Amino acid sequence: MRRVGFSAFGPIWNAVSTFTSLFLRVAAIAVLGWSAVLPAPARADAVSPQLADLINAYRAAPTGCGGRPPVSALVAEPALSQVRIGTGTMLESALRSLGYRADRAQAITVSGPQDAAGAMEVLQKKYCATILDPAFSAIGTARTDWQVLLAHPLLIPALPGWEEAGRQILAEVNRARGAARSCGAVAFAPAPPVSWNGKLGIAALGHSTVLARDRYFSHKERDGSEPADRALRAGYQWQLVGENIASGNRTPQEAVQAWLDSPGHCANIMNPRFSEMGAAYSINPDNENRTAYWTQMFGRPL
Repeated sequence: MRRVGFSAFGPIWNAVSTFTSLFLRVAAIAVLGWSAVLPAPARADAVSPQLADLINAYRAAPTGCGGRPPVSALVAEPALSQVRIGTGTMLESALRSLGYRADRAQAITVSGPQDAAGAMEVLQKKYCATILDPAFSAIGTARTDWQVLLAHPLLIPALPGWEEAGRQILAEVNRARGAARSCGAVAFAPAPPVSWNGKLGIAALGHSTVLARDRYFSHKERDGSEPADRALRAGYQWQLVGENIASGNRTPQEAVQAWLDSPGHCANIMNPRFSEMGAAYSINPDNENRTAYWTQMFGRPL
């Protein structure tokens, strides 16, 4: 989920926020065939791996399904074969209990076929788009009657220190400012590059730290301070100041792209009146998803 918003403060500051969270698709459990009985507990046996092989063979050379192209093979993950799917099963909780963290997962249960080939025939006819989805990279199968669980593991890239990440944001911003761009209905000419300002970087770091620590998302801190106040508190005397914030983006590049994708945020980045910038991120060490809170401060000094 992404959340954006912006506002203005004298003479101008555009506060732009983007929120991105991890997501997990709730299992789509399809019971096909004559049986309406709830599946027995999943068991991985010598037969069910054959179904994974058939699915990978189909991904390598798909037929039908709207002419979808081949996709890479799925990697067998033992934990995915151990999940028990039944009424009300929450995949995220079930996977976590087995030590598998995913950013997306989907389960299909087929009842009726007597062998893997029969189950594959049903999957190909009814669920070809799901089993050909390139977003999935892992698979677990079990004889439940037939259970297929597709997933993509949660991958959290390592981030550099806050200042290095901020300077990567600076590079992305100057790359964007170097070319004409439309931000929604507003056209912007190329803008001069902005330079790094350490005081704005400290202000950005302070705000990101507060957001990560308190696990909330706002331009106004609990003490009532706003971006202009934080810039002054860091020792930055400004004519103009602006702020972008984001949460959940995994890299500096993702954060900048999220801002550029929204007209108000894009306009902030392309504003030719800004001449300096600082940026930072912070992560609460108690947050198991390692959610990064990003703050980008623009300014024009007195």
